[in-house]
Amino acid sequence: MRPDAFARAVFRTGDVEIGLPGGRRVRVGEGETPRFRIRLEGASTLARIMASPSLGAGEAYMDGRLVIEEGDLHGLIDLATRGQGPGPYRPRPGWLRRELARLQAESNGPLKARRNVAWHYDLDAAFYRSFLDADLQYSCAYFTHPDLTLEGAQLAKKRLIASKLDIRPHHRVLDIGCGWGGLALSLAKWTGARVEGITLSTEQLSVARARAREAGLQDRVTFSLTDYRQAEGPFDRIVSVGMFEHVGRPNYASFFNALARLMTPDGVALVHSIGRMEGPSTTDPFTAKYIFPGGYIPALSEVWPAVEGAGLWVCDLEILRLHYAETLRHWRERFASGRDAHATLRGERFCRMWEFYLSTAEVAFRHGGQMNFQIQLTRERGALPITRDYMATAVQRLAALDEGEAGGTAGRA
Repeated sequence: MRPDAFARAVFRTGDVEIGLPGGRRVRVGEGETPRFRIRLEGASTLARIMASPSLGAGEAYMDGRLVIEEGDLHGLIDLATRGQGPGPYRPRPGWLRRELARLQAESNGPLKARRNVAWHYDLDAAFYRSFLDADLQYSCAYFTHPDLTLEGAQLAKKRLIASKLDIRPHHRVLDIGCGWGGLALSLAKWTGARVEGITLSTEQLSVARARAREAGLQDRVTFSLTDYRQAEGPFDRIVSVGMFEHVGRPNYASFFNALARLMTPDGVALVHSIGRMEGPSTTDPFTAKYIFPGGYIPALSEVWPAVEGAGLWVCDLEILRLHYAETLRHWRERFASGRDAHATLRGERFCRMWEFYLSTAEVAFRHGGQMNFQIQLTRERGALPITRDYMATAVQRLAALDEGEAGGTAGRA
């Protein structure tokens, strides 16, 4: 494909002027706002972008070979993806070769899983504090109102999850991929249950344990460096938020078999994960190389066989469509406000990498085929009430407990 045709296929609207190596300039779009002017430097830059748009453009931006002379990065990415929405699933030529390579990349045995987690999550917690909410929730928030703050939306997410778990004070709860401990601490505080959080990140483990001590909950909340495959039950309730994306398809059966093994007969599990609506695909090359090595976002069609094979009931499924787009918008704006400090500590290239990641992730949820799902699972069909009314009642009760904290009136923008 010629450069002009490639540029026209990417930018179907707006007004984009592209300066190519050698001095030639190409203008594409409909000639209407928004307007952008960019410049590509280096003889191979355009070829690398055409060969792998996400990876090529991301690396060009990180290295200063993609220069934005007018406009901004997020607006440019948003414009490029606005007309590239998801379509029906169709296997593409060469799918078997790519499939074998994907399975190898997603193998994620215990040692590889720990290395992959360390790559991303063992960054200093101060870095994540700079753009996450105060509770360090690093997953899709739940915007019950359009004007909800990030803190309020993350609290609403935790309430929604707690309502689906239906926890009692005598229950033993397992949090798989507990992050910095915020959900585990809230569940213990709200319900009186004993909660065990497991993670593969040493940095997250240290922070979570310190937070439990500070909250005076160390007698009811414990954290450990444990792989889900080595956890020992039984547990009345199991929750996993934002961790399933790191499991890898070769391990889906092992993951859901572990849930079934770890649950009491009347137990309940809640899995919250990013998903894709357009069917099986591949991990974005930029994200796989720089952000989440070994990660994969599943289609539900790839999840169901493992759930069925584990003999579990799907008692509830909820799809969150635009909530993560709004969550990422908050993270992106907060990251930008602290950019100078990040650049001083970690360098310009690191900042550009995260800017590109946060923007491409946001537009994937806003214009592409990515969403979030919450699957509620049980071993017995009668483990939960047969209508969803109990969830709404639980959310109201938890909101009353938290009156005055972020997410009440203080949670509005």
